[in-house]
Amino acid sequence: MLENIRLSFQGIWSHKMRSFLTMLGIIIGIGAIIAIVSTIQGTNEQIKQNLVGAGNNAVTVQLYQDEWTYEMDYNGIPDGVPVISDDTMQQILAVDGVEEASRYTSRQGYDTVCYGNTSLSGGYVMGVDANYLDTCSYSIKEGRGFDSNDYAKYRKVAILDRDSASSLFQGADAIGKTIEIQGEPYIVVGIADKKDGFEPVINSMDDYYTYMQDSSGRVFIPSATWPIVFQYDEPQSVVLKATDTDSMASAGQAVADILNANLNVSDSTIQYKGQDLLKQAQDIQELSQSTNRMLIWIAGISLLVGGIGVMNIMLVSVTERTQEIGLKKAIGAKKSHILGQFLTEAAVLTSLGGIIGVIAGIVLAEVISKVSEMPVVISIPAAIIAVGFSMGIGIIFGLLPSYKAANLKPIDALRRE
Repeated sequence: MLENIRLSFQGIWSHKMRSFLTMLGIIIGIGAIIAIVSTIQGTNEQIKQNLVGAGNNAVTVQLYQDEWTYEMDYNGIPDGVPVISDDTMQQILAVDGVEEASRYTSRQGYDTVCYGNTSLSGGYVMGVDANYLDTCSYSIKEGRGFDSNDYAKYRKVAILDRDSASSLFQGADAIGKTIEIQGEPYIVVGIADKKDGFEPVINSMDDYYTYMQDSSGRVFIPSATWPIVFQYDEPQSVVLKATDTDSMASAGQAVADILNANLNVSDSTIQYKGQDLLKQAQDIQELSQSTNRMLIWIAGISLLVGGIGVMNIMLVSVTERTQEIGLKKAIGAKKSHILGQFLTEAAVLTSLGGIIGVIAGIVLAEVISKVSEMPVVISIPAAIIAVGFSMGIGIIFGLLPSYKAANLKPIDALRRE
């Protein structure tokens, strides 16, 4: 085998230009596939990061009616949905994959929060417990967070996120200022922002509507003061931080099951559901799968063309080396030896083309990334499979020429000039 490989490299080197042109179809096909797969995986990773975020692993479990979140403003407080007790929260924290958890209530409004003549259009008011900001990876950038007295003494204080502070105060200092929530005065005591500072990548208007739906801002108030501005004993939601991204879906479902076990509703369509962001990412990714497969098949055509080129050159090589084959057979070489030599030469030729194609594909993927600002993820398994596939092409398309060489009769081969 090693001797066959040495002879293969010797033959390739002695016909450098012909060998390169033979490999060109393989190089183009493998390079195109590697570039396409790298771009696809990079895009899929971007979609996942846009939805899941940069590692905060937060999962929201909310009350749904059919496939839509339950709207308190329109439907009122549903019967049979209790507030989430401390005992229930202990059960949630004991779920495998749950690192932290928090209860909250929320409302979206267009004139709910005001400062002077400025209102927070489309923003959210969140009634949160003491663990909410940590669970959702918020940190206090200005002022302070909520303390135990804010809850015990029902203080009307608020924390704004970056977007709501910008909308209401337009760059002015917000700490100590009084805003109105449903006509009730609340003093701003802090400005919060995400610890990771993650921002989704927006490449189109579709991306904007997909990823930026909640960018109008949030106003956080202590959950103890929620009944002052909204209804009493509203059903709560839970946000949990999973230990890792892969645990998000299972942890969210387990928490939803715990909450649903406490429901006593007459309408069976009302139940808690986990917001499966990974499933959303997969749904978006699947929309482009048919196009991606088509691109890979088109690139695969060049591999077929490259294989035919290999077969053609190997047939030429057999013709050129007829006397060499006859001499080897005359001194005792078996059919298997001749077959192995030519199959090895074809496999080495296409494997070299595959390796060069992988390198070309990686370079092409990086160029595409720089030009179009699209992310790429180089797949090592895809590169290994591509080289193995190119070797297989050499064996398959080299089989006919190798079989022809192995079946030459020594006397006929030696007689031919």
